Amino acid sequence: MSFICPLCHAPLKVEAKSYCCPHGHQFDKAKEGYVNLLPVQHKRSKDPGDSAEMMLARRAFLEAGHYDALRQAVGEALSKALPEQAEAVLDIGCGEGYYTAWFADIAAARGAQAFGLDVSKTAIRFAAKRYPQAQFCVASSHRLPFADASLDAVIRIYAPCNAGELARVVKTGGVVITVAPGPRHLVQLKGLIYENVLLHETDNETLPGFRRLQQSELGYPMALTGNEAAALLQMTPFAWRARPEVGEQLRRQDVFHCETDFCLRVWVREA
Repeated sequence: MSFICPLCHAPLKVEAKSYCCPHGHQFDKAKEGYVNLLPVQHKRSKDPGDSAEMMLARRAFLEAGHYDALRQAVGEALSKALPEQAEAVLDIGCGEGYYTAWFADIAAARGAQAFGLDVSKTAIRFAAKRYPQAQFCVASSHRLPFADASLDAVIRIYAPCNAGELARVVKTGGVVITVAPGPRHLVQLKGLIYENVLLHETDNETLPGFRRLQQSELGYPMALTGNEAAALLQMTPFAWRARPEVGEQLRRQDVFHCETDFCLRVWVREA
């Protein structure tokens, strides 16, 4: 299985170091192995997605192991959902590939390919350079470069996505696994940024064309070093609202205690 052309939606074939479609559209492979399938007319800004600074912070925090329990839980859900003869798994909003590499190993055990997609070219470059077991692309989650009914599973951890696109690309009987923040997720971090801390509203998401198969909650306390806490801030949307002194305050702390609160859902594609 391969990608489809983001311009004409025809299948892309690998020719030398490029992906080409029958209509002459060509997308070169980067030296790291990924392909950029985000045409300039589909961009909302010159350089969309997370910056290199945010990717470095994300990698530093995740490699410290604080979200290993989440990765394990999503991996177990994926293992249960994938058929023995699966073909393809996609991680949407994959960032620097921490979760994707885990999912790729699970997919490989079923003989399936794993793909990682993100709108950030920086993120995909980070991912492709470190995790060759998956195929990575720069693309919009609202215009997925995959053929109709071609994916057995899609994982979406926080990432926005067009529900209609999910229904288009996931096979009948295939699954979408979503992770959203629960009410108390990172509430202590929010307390350093907002004068009045509001808990996350309960997510009542629905996915047209899918039936919710199961839902579970995962939450646990974290004891972070000052540098880990600062990295956590930098990798979240809270960084845009935090005053510069908040990051410095976190770095000076010996231990920063913070809660996680995740909501995991598994959705199955109906006929």
